[in-house]
Amino acid sequence: MRRINYKNLLWLILSFVIIVFDQLTKFFIMNKMQLGDSIEIVEGFLYIAYTRNTGAAWGIFGEHTEYLAIFSVVASLVLVYVLLHMKRGFGALSLAIVIGGAVGNAIDRIQLGWVVDFIDTYIFGYDFPTFNIADSAITVGVCFLVIYMLFIHREMQP
Repeated sequence: MRRINYKNLLWLILSFVIIVFDQLTKFFIMNKMQLGDSIEIVEGFLYIAYTRNTGAAWGIFGEHTEYLAIFSVVASLVLVYVLLHMKRGFGALSLAIVIGGAVGNAIDRIQLGWVVDFIDTYIFGYDFPTFNIADSAITVGVCFLVIYMLFIHREMQP
């Protein structure tokens, strides 16, 4: 069995920063806006719009937030375990970012029963589903993880 790479504990600080930033932005939105309010930031492109999501990305699994909360917590614990055993920093960075996002949304699901979303974009005329900081972190972390797995990961080779 592999040994824990204790240097990777420092990456969990990044996870914590993402969680705090995510929760602070959601707290601000819930306390300064009414559900359904929208503020134009960049005309035709970017809006701050307070919405609630009981599902996952694009609203899939709607109304099953309790299962998504359980999945988020279990997945986060597994990812922390994997992160602690990573040999390469870029892989640990990728996982830390995903963990921060997953825990940020799990907190909403457990406390509120839904996830607070507020970043609303229109890309080439398409109204992209509203998202939040945690969703962004998960997306960036997964993209980094794909790069890591395709181009950097060599730990399994002899």
